Amino acid sequence: MSPRRFPFTRETALLVLAYLYVPVAVLIVYSFNANRTATVWTHASVDWYGRILVNPSIQAAAWNSLVIAVCAATAATVLALLAALATRRAFLGRGASEAVLNMPLILPEIVVAVATLILFVSLGVKLGLGAMVAAHTAFCIPFAYLPIRARLEGISGTYEEAAHDLYANRVRTFRRVTMPLLWPGVMAGFTLAFVTSLDDFLTSFFLAGPGMTTLPVYIFSAIRAGISPEINAISAVMLVVSVLLVSLSFFLGRLRR
Repeated sequence: MSPRRFPFTRETALLVLAYLYVPVAVLIVYSFNANRTATVWTHASVDWYGRILVNPSIQAAAWNSLVIAVCAATAATVLALLAALATRRAFLGRGASEAVLNMPLILPEIVVAVATLILFVSLGVKLGLGAMVAAHTAFCIPFAYLPIRARLEGISGTYEEAAHDLYANRVRTFRRVTMPLLWPGVMAGFTLAFVTSLDDFLTSFFLAGPGMTTLPVYIFSAIRAGISPEINAISAVMLVVSVLLVSLSFFLGRLRR
């Protein structure tokens, strides 16, 4: 039976969508509020966006977030690419290997963050940039792995067989045949991993060392003093960037060569 035949299906769906997206729309609208009090509307203004661009604390937090996201997404994409190639063909333990790769998607992030903190402290690893990049890389791997794996499954093995028939070795076949066909999936995986790392809060909060603040951690620290249009402006910018990058990842994954 079609779900549309059940009573109040459309109304329930609209209520759920409104519950999810109306607060986001309100946040964006109030980011243009000229009043210092975020919940009291006076008139529209873009002054808060100008202030966050010249705020040195926000600039430092944004730079840290970008550095961590680029490094973690790059490392996670490389590892995910190798894992996708390794699990392309059936072998004993393939299901277990894929389950381990996708484990960060299943486990609660708070558990992973606390476990990672305990591991680093017990090993004597200094908290800060390196620890955050390592932790972000670990939980970003499945986000890069899934688009690459899906793209790899859509590539016919006849292309590689034809390259071997033309006396191309494995390295040349991968460089000239497999990788060009796989490139949209790799870029989609990188983009998705980048967004995941950029928006992460829990892992960054637990592993951030002295002076190492990312944008989500900065927002959390600032919001404890009260909501302001400045916080709304930062959140709106991060929201727009995340939506654009996720959309880019979606369209890259659908590209055909």
